[in-house]
Amino acid sequence: MIESPDPYFKNMPERCILAAVILPAQSKWQVQDHLDELKELAITSEADVISFFTQERSRPDSAYFMGKGKIEEIKEFIDENDISLVIFDDELTPAQTRNLERVFEIKVIDRAALILDIFARHARSREARVQVELAQLNYLLPRLTRQWQHLSRQVGGIGTKGPGETQLETDRRLVRTRIGKLKVKLKQIGGQKKTQRRQRSKYFRAAIIGYTNAGKSTLLKSLTDADVLIEDQLFATLDTTVKRLQISSSSQILISDTVGFIRKLPHHLVASFRTTLSETLEADLLIHLVDVSHPHFEEHIQIVNQLLEELDTSEKRILLVFNKVDKLETPEILTQLQTGFPNAVFISATRHIGLTQLQSDLVDIVEAQFETRELVLNLSHGASEHLLYPFAEIIKKRYDDTHLYVTVKYDKEFAGRIAAVQDKYK
Repeated sequence: MIESPDPYFKNMPERCILAAVILPAQSKWQVQDHLDELKELAITSEADVISFFTQERSRPDSAYFMGKGKIEEIKEFIDENDISLVIFDDELTPAQTRNLERVFEIKVIDRAALILDIFARHARSREARVQVELAQLNYLLPRLTRQWQHLSRQVGGIGTKGPGETQLETDRRLVRTRIGKLKVKLKQIGGQKKTQRRQRSKYFRAAIIGYTNAGKSTLLKSLTDADVLIEDQLFATLDTTVKRLQISSSSQILISDTVGFIRKLPHHLVASFRTTLSETLEADLLIHLVDVSHPHFEEHIQIVNQLLEELDTSEKRILLVFNKVDKLETPEILTQLQTGFPNAVFISATRHIGLTQLQSDLVDIVEAQFETRELVLNLSHGASEHLLYPFAEIIKKRYDDTHLYVTVKYDKEFAGRIAAVQDKYK
């Protein structure tokens, strides 16, 4: 990733305004909630949000997204308030972006570009960096004709972190070549990850999913004492963290957190982050964590469920967990939620409320999927214990002169393989 070469500009927050169109199917409070979230995204990118503008329209204007009168109003505000950036809540076409920049004479980006910028800032591992660059290039490819005559791309700032000036000046053929190389690299990383996951296949795996900022990393830390980054910031972590959790005296599981979901997530990111989300795709259980203190948490649940369908995980078992119950205004609200969601678990990850119940539910789920049995293996047939390692956890073993007695715990789907080993070496 290419950083801004000038530390002065890098440390100066960009003064920005937010803009959105209210369509007939949307209510004003929905758009306001979207703008509040866009503001949080902008703050995460270290912008200084000065104001916001909305306009009710039957459909976005094909040339400028908003109407001429509103565009003139925004232009006047920009000139009077030293604004350097406009962020639109919906994805702009390359033509709309180019037209708006010509009128405003400052940088214009959309929600997708802002999210890509945040991902670029927070990418730490080699895998995350490759994924982010791939998503950025896919986003930039149709926008390579943009002209930045009024500002220097080298100044940097929000929406410019990543491939940089040289990529924008490169023709489409070279960009597609780079995209091809990144896809190969991502496939190699995916193969390495798949090998690691295969080695862990004998353990029950749970993945914590949820809308961004629901508290996934906090829950992982509270359950496992893991040393994970916890920040009250959107997309604070991109890399999946996998930890071992002892849920009972006889049961261990592997539990992971994943990148947060969000509304209007750029489809390039969904495609690029399939490697990261493979922990979700291959998990035995999805722990769907919800920030119950958010006024629109039900919409967050719906967005996560839609993304899960997109990822083809609708058949997965899901445990709904409502987090941040300590922030609810009255106990009556909690009672109503417990009535409305009788199978859910209610917790506060930061205050360790309800974690005992959560672990108890995890034990019940694991015990329902796994079984334990003792195998008697004849030593005269040679070493056979190693055949169990790929799909069974050895709890204990003992020997006599002729036999090995081994107690194994395994997923019920591997019952046939266990029986085959027993029959062959009895």
